[in-house]
Amino acid sequence: MGFFDGWIDWTKTTRSRNYKGSASFATLMIIGPTCFFLGILFASFPYDFPLLWSKEPLTAEFLPQLESHLKFMHAAPPLISRMLNIMVFVAFAGLIIKLFRPSEANFLFDGASLILYVIGAATYMTNIVRGLRALTDGVWDQPEFAKTRRGETDGEYILGKEDSLRVMSASNTILALVLIGVLVLQAGEWYAEKRDRDEDEAAELKKEAQSGPASPKSPKKSKKRD
Repeated sequence: MGFFDGWIDWTKTTRSRNYKGSASFATLMIIGPTCFFLGILFASFPYDFPLLWSKEPLTAEFLPQLESHLKFMHAAPPLISRMLNIMVFVAFAGLIIKLFRPSEANFLFDGASLILYVIGAATYMTNIVRGLRALTDGVWDQPEFAKTRRGETDGEYILGKEDSLRVMSASNTILALVLIGVLVLQAGEWYAEKRDRDEDEAAELKKEAQSGPASPKSPKKSKKRD
């Protein structure tokens, strides 16, 4: 890891005062938005499950209901999207704080969490945001698409409506797995810190046991003068 020698603080351990571990506020900045995003994805699971995992055929009103739901979410007031952007910023800020002069543990666990967050953000922007915009613009209702069963948006061909909805549902599943991975990494960091503390305490107890208890000194008797 010679490339990272100037970035990682190899002298910093989990017992250092400036170590940003699982008990730091930066970790809360990561876990809070992650659970927030998982809650949003859980609210979409009743729509994603029949579309991806159920063997039963879809009912005639399912796709119109899903389309209306997604259009309603995309047409939410600007405050909703700004809150979502703020939560994304908070999560990235927490990761950057923990990766400033990181220890080896920060580099492994928080660096991997940052990679997962980047993958999640890319999946959200490329699949979900573009799908919501296509639904709102009514791409599949245009006469050109009705004739050719194909359409073009920004110079790229798009899938049919049902296939695009399946892609969005699959993207939700990918996002859920990515966010769960972030929580697992943060929990792994806490467990590694706990193991380090337990090993240090065991080493100290072993050292005290080997040195043995201090022998009590017998009090000196004062000589009586004749």
